Amino acid sequence: MSDSISRFGEADEAALPDDIAALYATYRERIGFVPNVFRTYAKRPAHFRAFMAYHDVLMRGESGLSRAEREAIVVAVSAENACLYCVIAHGAALRVLGKDVALADRIAINWRTAELSPRWAAMIAFASRVNEPRFAASDAEIAVLAAAGFSENDIWDIAAVAAFFGFSNRMAGALDMRPNAEFYAMGRV
Repeated sequence: MSDSISRFGEADEAALPDDIAALYATYRERIGFVPNVFRTYAKRPAHFRAFMAYHDVLMRGESGLSRAEREAIVVAVSAENACLYCVIAHGAALRVLGKDVALADRIAINWRTAELSPRWAAMIAFASRVNEPRFAASDAEIAVLAAAGFSENDIWDIAAVAAFFGFSNRMAGALDMRPNAEFYAMGRV
């Protein structure tokens, strides 16, 4: 694997704004490294802040979706978009949060062949639809989600996570962003 983390390199850590430097320190303490998405986006601090603010609302904010469910959406959508960075990084998070390595790997390869609960199958099928070109939800699709136990806010969150990671996947592709080596082993031991 190349030492380059992205097509345009990374921010000079010595010149980071204080808020971004503090986030680097937090992640080094919490997981032992700084994710390459941070190191790449930090080249454009305003973009970093906007990206991370919405990411954190979607992935860590209040929701009827569990953190593992949100990670499963990210992994499935990212796999469909062939986003190496997001499949590897969020696959690691799904393995850790979901505590099911085999299921996380099956979702990363092809969620349609994974043994999903009816709730997860409905959730990921809808997220996959959000990821399609010219997507517009039908009333029938919303009814399927409601029947699976999702509230209107949950459905909003499924769509928002899928749509945000469609964007994220495309940026990772444009930037040729590479996953940190540490992500490959996370949640496997």
